[in-house]
Amino acid sequence: MSKKAQSVVLGLMCLVLTIGICVQIKTTNNNGKANEDKELNNLKTQVLKIKEKYNESYQRLTNAQNELEKVRENVANSDDQLKKIKEKIEKYNTLLGITDIKGQGVKITILNESITNKMTSFVNSKDVVVTDVDILEMVNELKNAGAEAIDVNGQRILSNTSICYNDNIILINGKKVTAPITISAIGFSKGMTTINRPGGYLDNWLVNVKHLNVNFREEKNIEMKKYIGIPSFKYAKTIN
Repeated sequence: MSKKAQSVVLGLMCLVLTIGICVQIKTTNNNGKANEDKELNNLKTQVLKIKEKYNESYQRLTNAQNELEKVRENVANSDDQLKKIKEKIEKYNTLLGITDIKGQGVKITILNESITNKMTSFVNSKDVVVTDVDILEMVNELKNAGAEAIDVNGQRILSNTSICYNDNIILINGKKVTAPITISAIGFSKGMTTINRPGGYLDNWLVNVKHLNVNFREEKNIEMKKYIGIPSFKYAKTIN
């Protein structure tokens, strides 16, 4: 075989080999893409199945919660004894101060800045300050006048609430309270107006002696927030 023929044969073999390699590469790519598409479709199918199961589970949970609420309502509406227990719990929670409440009552706002420049020379500036004693006396006056719930600057007054004065700072329930002091009381408002009588503690002591600026007013609707925390008794124990 001549060299020319050998070259032609060799060239044809190279061409066939090249075509074979290209076909193989293309086939491999197509197979890889097909595998990727198949895997992606499988993942999508799994996600859809999981989402479907989640929706079904969530719907079952919602239905169960609705059914439970219906059962509670039916029991509460049909069982008089349970109603009474519920009313007692609400009543005791109110007495303990651990629930939000609203009702008619009075509000007393006490300011420190009440002395005019003309009066400063006759009054000791140290006396013109609201102290823990002032607040405690007002709380007691309101209780005696029939207040069912009392709040001082957002601090609910409980049976064991501490009102103290430390380094010119008033602490109620361990929280700092600053002027102006607003004392809110829920109860029969007309009955509690007696603390604003001439010669009473509010008029005689806070206004005429301490020269504080005091504002007293009746309110048709006072809202009080519950006590933040858990009322605790260290020494009082229940009798079994």
